[in-house]
Amino acid sequence: MHISRVGISKLCFLLSLAFCAFLLLLIPTLQPQQRHSELPQPRPNTRTTGGRTGTASRHSSHTVAIPLQQPATRDSSAAPRGRTGEPKKPDTSAVRKAQSTSKRNNPPNWSSDRYPTGPIRPHPGEKLELKDIFIAVKTTRKYHKSRLELLFQTWVSQAKKQTFIFTDGEDKELRSRAGDNVINTNCSAAHTRQALCCKMSVEYDKFIESQRKWFCHVDDDNYVILPSLLLLLSSYSHTQDVYLGRPSLDHPIEAAERVKSDGSTSVKFWFATGGAGFCISRGLALKMSPWASLGNFISTAEKIRLPDDCTIGYIIEALLEVPMTHTRLFHSHLENLQRLPSETVLRQVTLSYGGYENRRNVVSIGGAFSLTEDPSRFKTVHCLLYPETNWCPSKKHH
Repeated sequence: MHISRVGISKLCFLLSLAFCAFLLLLIPTLQPQQRHSELPQPRPNTRTTGGRTGTASRHSSHTVAIPLQQPATRDSSAAPRGRTGEPKKPDTSAVRKAQSTSKRNNPPNWSSDRYPTGPIRPHPGEKLELKDIFIAVKTTRKYHKSRLELLFQTWVSQAKKQTFIFTDGEDKELRSRAGDNVINTNCSAAHTRQALCCKMSVEYDKFIESQRKWFCHVDDDNYVILPSLLLLLSSYSHTQDVYLGRPSLDHPIEAAERVKSDGSTSVKFWFATGGAGFCISRGLALKMSPWASLGNFISTAEKIRLPDDCTIGYIIEALLEVPMTHTRLFHSHLENLQRLPSETVLRQVTLSYGGYENRRNVVSIGGAFSLTEDPSRFKTVHCLLYPETNWCPSKKHH
C-alpha cells in the first residue's frame, strides 16, 4: 500500500508539470493581436553634414554674400568641404540652397564663390547693439599720432565707449582723449612674438572682465564699418562657439606641440589673421580661459612658438576643436585691396591700407577727397557712411 501511494504522488506531480507547460504554450495565443499602427515606426533615414570650412583663397573677394533669411532644401551637389583639402568650386545656387543639419554652429554663408563656410543654418538673430561689442585696437606708442589720429577722426568717433586702445606706453594726450579706454599693457614696444602675445593676453582679460557679448580685435591700420559688423554678429548667438575671421594663408598652419621631453607632435589648424581683424563670441572666449586667462595665453604661445593671432587659432581649433568660420568681409594690407569692387566696399566689415612699401594698396572708391588728400581712403569711406560729419565736404550736398 505504501508503494502504491508513492507511485500515485509521482504520477500526479508529472501530470501537474505537463498541465503547466500546456498553459504556458497557450497563453500567447489567447492575447489580442497588437495593431500595426501601435508598433514602433522606423525613423527616417536622415544624414548630417559637417560644418568644417574649406580652404581660403589667395586673393581678395570679388563678391559679398548677404546672409540668407530663410532655410531651403539641401542640394546634394553642394561642394565637399574639409579642414585641409581644397574644395571643388561649388555651384553658387547649390550653396544657397544648402540646409544645415549639423550639430555645430554654422551661421549664414558670408563667403565668396571660392570656398563655402559650410551648411547654412539661419539664426533667428539676437538684438545686438554697439554696447554689446568690445573692440580692441592694438597699437604701439610710435603710431599714436600717425595712425590713431585717423581712427579717432573717423570710425572710433562713432564707437567711443566700445573701443579700447591697447598700447605699450603712457601718452597724456591720448589718455585725455580716450580716458580709461586706453590700456597701457606695459608690454614691450618691439614687434616680436612675445610682445604681441603680451598685448593679446591683456586684451583677452579685459574683454572677459567687461562682461560684453563679443570680442573683436583689430589693428591700428583698420577701418571698422560698424553697421556691417553689427549685421554680421547679429546673425549669430554670442552664447555659441563662434570664431570669425579671414586667414592670411590658403592652407592650415602646422605647429609642433611639445608634449614630451623626448619628442613632439604636429598639429594643423586655421587661424584668422590679426591684421584683418577677427571676432570671438563670449561663449567661446570663456572656454578658452584655461589656455588664455591671467597670463596663460603667453605660456600657450611659447609652447607652439607662434604669434598672437596664430595662438588664438591654436586654442580654438586645435585644443577646443571649434572650426573657424572663414569670411571675406575682413581685409588687411597683405591683400590687393584695389581688387575689391568699389560697389562692395561699404558692405565689408574691416578695411586697411598699404604701408610705406606700398602706399597705393588702398580700396578703389571715389568721393569728395582726392588720393592725395586721403591716401588711406578712410576719410572717403567715413563720409560715405556718415555724410553729416562736420568735416565731410559732402555735408553741404545732403
